[in-house]
Amino acid sequence: MNSRFTFLITLLLLALTIGISACANSGATAKQELTLAPESAIPDFVRDAPPQVKEAYRFAIANPDVLSAFPCYCGCGAMGHQNNLQCYIKEIRADGSIEFENHAFG
Repeated sequence: MNSRFTFLITLLLLALTIGISACANSGATAKQELTLAPESAIPDFVRDAPPQVKEAYRFAIANPDVLSAFPCYCGCGAMGHQNNLQCYIKEIRADGSIEFENHAFG
């Protein structure tokens, strides 16, 4: 699956979730801020990738809870992936270090 398509699907799902959440919390004043990790946090194999791929990895690093809430639709369930985060990150270790997955790289 092409990484641009995966990134666009992730952003679409994120927008839908935020929209649904906003409707459910119409009286609430809390706002969730989504950020990107610094580019220095991306793995070496992503450094020369197109900007949207780098941005997708930066989003995954900074917002693992968001991506882990979405199932992956690219057919990677056969690889053992249970959610979209696992297309980007294999493991976040107890010390905070990250083992990256190259599946979303393209």
